[in-house]
Order: sequence, then C-alpha cells, then structure tokens
Amino acid sequence: MTTTTHPAAGSGRTRAAKISVQEVRKTFALRNEEFVALERVSLDIADNEFVTVVGPSGCGKSTLMNILAGLEEPTSGHALVDGAEVSGPGPERGVIFQQYALFPWLTVRKNIEFGLKVAGLGRAERRERAEHFIRLVGLEQFAGALPKMLSGGMKQRCAIARAYAVNPSILLMDEPFGALDALTRVNLQEQLLETWSREKRTVLFITHDVDEAVFLANRVVVMAARPGRVYDVVDVDLPYPRTEEMRLSGEFAALRNRVWHSVYHQSPASERP
Repeated sequence: MTTTTHPAAGSGRTRAAKISVQEVRKTFALRNEEFVALERVSLDIADNEFVTVVGPSGCGKSTLMNILAGLEEPTSGHALVDGAEVSGPGPERGVIFQQYALFPWLTVRKNIEFGLKVAGLGRAERRERAEHFIRLVGLEQFAGALPKMLSGGMKQRCAIARAYAVNPSILLMDEPFGALDALTRVNLQEQLLETWSREKRTVLFITHDVDEAVFLANRVVVMAARPGRVYDVVDVDLPYPRTEEMRLSGEFAALRNRVWHSVYHQSPASERP
C-alpha cells in the first residue's frame, strides 16, 4: 500500500494522461456573490485507469465530472481529453448518472441500440453489438422488457451496457449505484469491475461511499469543500479481480481507514499544500 498527498494527482505517473485537468477553477453566481465550486483542481488519469472521487457534499465532484463531460465550462484552467480541450459532449465520453435516464418506451435492447442508431450503424450491426453487451451485463432474459419491468439494479446495468455499446474510451460515472440497496450495490460493483476487465476503458467514478471508492479503484482522489479542491490521493495497490474476501482483509481496512480519515478529518484549506 502506498499513499500520496500531493494535490496534483497523477503528476508523478509515467503513463500518458488520457484525461488531464489543469488548474481548473469554477465559480457560480449565488445571491449576487461568487461561489467557488472548484479551486485550482489538477488531475491526470492514464488510459484504462479506474479512478474514484470521494469527498463531502459540496466539494465539487459532480461539477468536475460535468466539466469533463462537456456539460459545464471551467471559469479558468483547462480540461483535456487525449490532449484536446473539452469543448462540449463527445462520443469518446460515455456518461452514466445516478438516475437511470432510460427511454421508458424502449425495451432494454432498443435502449442499448439507441446510440448506435444515432451513430448510423445498420440494423444487423446494432443488434449484434447490443446482444454482446446485454450478455456482458447479464440481462439476456430481459432484452425485450421495458424499463418499468426492471429493478433498479437492472436499469443501471442497462445504462452501463448502453454506455459501453457506443464504444467510448472514457466512462464518467456520477454515483451510479447511490440509489440502490446495499446488496445490489455490492453485486454491481463486482459486475462493473468484471466488465471493465474485459472491455477496458478509462473510468472516473464519483461516489460518497468510501468502501466503494477503495474497492473499485486504482487510485482514490479525495476532495475537500469550500472551495472544492483535491485534498489527498491514495494509490490502491490491491490486485484485480477484487473479491468479497478482499473487503475483509487488513490491507483493505488500512486503505479504507486512510481514505475515511482524509474525507472526514480534513484540515482547513490554509493548512494544505
């Protein structure tokens, strides 16, 4: 286990950055005052790396993801994907929110095919790709079902399959399991990692759950609020595949406690480097 507390996450890593956030500041007007959502946030994420972001409410996690998704613009600084400035949404970035955002009038298969149809793929190719990802997330028996017939976990699996189907190189996930019960959440964490191990992507995964952050990630980025900033970065040197037994190990407990302390026992901004 190794940890680092340098505020510019990934600055010492040798792989080329797939995602690079450079001194990003984001402000909003709030009752005629300036609210600083993000302050000088820097973060590099390598190709195929799985990074989780955790922190207290109001620390700017979702704002950071929205900037990378192209849904918000930074007030200053730069957000880059493959060295190019993010200027709006793009097909290389799949976004998965806590809300399932499925089309209620379309079946599981048609929901997964939707992005492929927009991209101009023919019917046979759309069906082939959709069936592949339906199998990958274990929804074969529900391919013809409407979303109203699915449990919350099934809906989120469908959303993940839809994101994967359009072949993005990056997945941006904003608390996708936050509304699920504990058992379903654990099962989907394991399934997400299994899918990621087969269909490698660069993943930025936002969560409030410290256990989830450690279980999934190569690195955990801890953010602090007022202003939103990178507070700590913890390398998770646990092997994949991650297992239930691993959650009970001393190594996992030490990492969880390290992240927990960083989230809930943060020094004031003036005391950080």
